[in-house]
Amino acid sequence: MTARSCPQCGAPVGDSDDFCGNCGNYLGWGARDRQDAGPSAAVPPGGTQSAPAGPPVDGPAGGGPVDAGASGGGPTGGGTAGGTSAGSAAAGSAAVGGTAGSVAAGGVAASGVAAGGVAASGAAAGALDGGVARDRASGYLGPVAPGRPDAKRPLPTTAVDAAVDGPPCPACGTTNPPGRRFCRRCATPLHPEASARSAARRRRWQWRGDRSRWLRRLAALLVVVALVVAAWLFHPQALALWEDLRDRLATPQPVAPTSVTASASVADHPAAAAADGLSNRYWGAPAVGDEVEFAFATPLRLLSVVVHAGASAEEDGFVAQARPSALKVVVTTRDGGTHALSANLADQPGPQRTDTGISDVVRVRLTVAAATGLTEGRHIALGEVEFFRRP
Repeated sequence: MTARSCPQCGAPVGDSDDFCGNCGNYLGWGARDRQDAGPSAAVPPGGTQSAPAGPPVDGPAGGGPVDAGASGGGPTGGGTAGGTSAGSAAAGSAAVGGTAGSVAAGGVAASGVAAGGVAASGAAAGALDGGVARDRASGYLGPVAPGRPDAKRPLPTTAVDAAVDGPPCPACGTTNPPGRRFCRRCATPLHPEASARSAARRRRWQWRGDRSRWLRRLAALLVVVALVVAAWLFHPQALALWEDLRDRLATPQPVAPTSVTASASVADHPAAAAADGLSNRYWGAPAVGDEVEFAFATPLRLLSVVVHAGASAEEDGFVAQARPSALKVVVTTRDGGTHALSANLADQPGPQRTDTGISDVVRVRLTVAAATGLTEGRHIALGEVEFFRRP
């Protein structure tokens, strides 16, 4: 038995096995074909078949007559030519020797040579026909060409199954060695109970796979819940970012307050002069700490506050009175919430802007936190306050 292994799992298998006993892999039917084929009796080991030999050619060894052409290569045309040539040569030699004296005698002798050659040829042809007739009468048809040589063929061998002592296959009855899981002839499982246990184990793993699928779904749900909670917690910041983006893309529009009140003011410079739209009129605050408040009829998205400090937009009128250098801005929203900002002002005429970006604004209060040029007999001049909203 030739030792070989399964190409699938590498387990050793027998020379006559058709299926692997470990994994049930198909091994091919070559071993069975070699077992069914018998030894060849037609071809001898180590040799080739040749053409049958014919009967021997008649000759001196066989007791038969040999014609004049046998030594020239065969009993056919070669022998006839040889006999004719020999007869012509002998006759020609005799004629030349007898007529050397005259030209006329030589011509006659040449004619005699030709006649002698024809006679010799006739004798050889008769002898050849007689030999062929004798060969056909004895059953020999002539020489046979040698057969074409053939390549040696491998000798078939017969696989001998070793005696196997084991459980028979429930399907085909073939005996199998102990320890095999599949029949070596038809690959039928030899232990159905083990297959059933394996199937049950696969079902259990499949159920576990379903449970893991539910776990994955639960994990995805938890991630969604976490995102919702994060969005709820960071909603104010996200909303502020969105509103800021809208503020940057919008075109600010001016808005006028509906009422202006002040905690204190000097004569002829009321609080209303800070929002009348004229740069040569101003609200006069007697001291640092005084405040003025602007109210709006409807809530609005306040983008910025623009302050014009000083008594006039001209340089000479600007320095005539003291100027606020710092303001405290308190913005009140509709729900009562407040936003405190600080605005630092340069000591120069012209508008100076402070960005707010606050929604639902209903009131804005400005408090003088510091002033420049405040001396005895002078007051703080706040020329104009402008407000811009988002449309």
